[in-house]
Amino acid sequence: QVQLVESGGGLVQAGESLRLSCTGSGINNRAMAWYRQAPGKQREFVARISITGVTSYQNSLRGRFTVARDYAKNTVDLQIYSLKPEDTGVYYCNTYPQDTNNWGQGTQVTVSS
Repeated sequence: QVQLVESGGGLVQAGESLRLSCTGSGINNRAMAWYRQAPGKQREFVARISITGVTSYQNSLRGRFTVARDYAKNTVDLQIYSLKPEDTGVYYCNTYPQDTNNWGQGTQVTVSS
């Protein structure tokens, strides 16, 4: 089990950008991923990054989302560009594959039109 903490969410207007951050013990040595859950919907995969920095994205989000590691800070960050109201939701990080024991509180992203 890894204790993960997400941060960086907030209330923004459509078209703006946000950078979310995930930190936790040992994540530099784990494949990690970001997920999100919109109101009334199931949690979905957003992006993942391997230990060496190889990335993969949900096809529909490719181009607006960038996942990256900061090995010095022990974080996995998710940069979101050109935010849309449909990006509203709680964003979580977890290991990849996900472990149900690792879910944290997430960080809320709200995009106003």
